[in-house]
Amino acid sequence: MPFPLIHNLYKPALSAKAAIVIDSDTQTILFSSNPHLRFSMASTVKIMTALVALDYYQPDSILSIKSFATKGSGLNLQFGDRFYFNDLLYAMLLPSANDAAAAIADNYPGGREEFVLRMNEKAKDLHLSDTHFSDPIGLNDDGDYSTVVDIAHLGSMAIKNEQFAQVVQTKEMLISNIDHTKEYDLLNLNKLLGIDGVNGIKTGTTEAAGEVLVTSTIQNGHTYIIVVMNSQYRFADTEQLLEFTKENVEYVLPAVQ
Repeated sequence: MPFPLIHNLYKPALSAKAAIVIDSDTQTILFSSNPHLRFSMASTVKIMTALVALDYYQPDSILSIKSFATKGSGLNLQFGDRFYFNDLLYAMLLPSANDAAAAIADNYPGGREEFVLRMNEKAKDLHLSDTHFSDPIGLNDDGDYSTVVDIAHLGSMAIKNEQFAQVVQTKEMLISNIDHTKEYDLLNLNKLLGIDGVNGIKTGTTEAAGEVLVTSTIQNGHTYIIVVMNSQYRFADTEQLLEFTKENVEYVLPAVQ
């Protein structure tokens, strides 16, 4: 298998306090800044929410809205209304609807508390030793934390799930409740989608976390995961790292002795 080789080790000027670029196939770190510092994840928590949910639900599983007035961004989903899981997955990952994430966790056996326990169990299964989840949404800045290294590994795993990958590369989707009495036009918050091979993954922002962005991009047949945390300009930072990758990475075969 060819391995990535970096030509120029210059350091892009980023606003993010931590950043990383990895080759997804080899898990090789191509660039990093403060890779092991922990920061709040904000809504990138929903990557793990999605993976835990995908382990349990079927696309046509029927979920009901069990929470009133979930804080933060949402679709104003009505208590008692019912949706297919696949539609709530789109709602959670495109416009980052907190009420959709809450519904996904609330319908899990044992409810939200058990769902969060499973999120942390899965983090251990994936060897994300610097990661902890306290809610399925990303609202608890003290309890939801990780490093760019861990999130890059998580993103690398997530993008290999076909259903997850299909959702996060979608720019717009129209969903409805089961009864088709309400429709919701969903727009992906990822402004870089479709640029320079970007095909996902997830945005996040809170006052404490700053701007967070987890990006998957395919260039010349290779998949890269880019993560910026505690950024002031997450899209600009990521664009710089996309350019860094395009200009400085080539693949070579290991020498045979």
